[in-house]
Amino acid sequence: MTAQGKGGAPDRDLRASVLDAARAAFAARGYARTTLKGVAAAAGVAPEVMRRYYHSKGELFAAAMRLPTDPASAIPALLAPGLEGLGERMVRLTLATLSDPEVRDDLLSLIRAGASAATLTRALQEYMEINVIDRVVTAVGVPDARMRVALISSYLVGVGAGRYIIRIEPLASASDEYVVRLVSPTIQALLDPRVPLPKPARDAAPPVPQPDVAEPAETEDAP
Repeated sequence: MTAQGKGGAPDRDLRASVLDAARAAFAARGYARTTLKGVAAAAGVAPEVMRRYYHSKGELFAAAMRLPTDPASAIPALLAPGLEGLGERMVRLTLATLSDPEVRDDLLSLIRAGASAATLTRALQEYMEINVIDRVVTAVGVPDARMRVALISSYLVGVGAGRYIIRIEPLASASDEYVVRLVSPTIQALLDPRVPLPKPARDAAPPVPQPDVAEPAETEDAP
């Protein structure tokens, strides 16, 4: 299949085929294990044709999940005001991304079609971690960066999935502002290089084996 001018019917058909294949791939394999080449093969198009429309896997994921914006494009706006309030801005970005009705409808449709909520949540986490959180943490320059990235992505996407996909109460019905107030301080602390992570607890030393104490031998009374 080849595109015949952007905006025409063949072009729309090609995009629809690619996005359908991408949604199925992300739902089945997650974000990290899905490749542009694999999506192109599933859609029946050449990789170079698909790259005319989606130049990166992150761009393809944002389009396939109908995210209102590509969160990766928000990184300059997240960082521009500085460290102060960065945690709140990241929470608001996550909530705005996952609260979009089209995003929720698509995710729920995939679950009804057989995709697991866990796989979709993992795909969202991998996407946010690779395309947004890792870049933000790198720009801020914090110690223990890998642990902080993992904690931030798990917390943000976990809250978002619990609120919008799994619908855990009372989280699902709480106001955005209340969720922001609850979650932002933890994310801010993880982004702040002045706030150290707790040191790993030392493993308790194994108990020292005690030697067996032999019972004294019994002796017969002398006659």
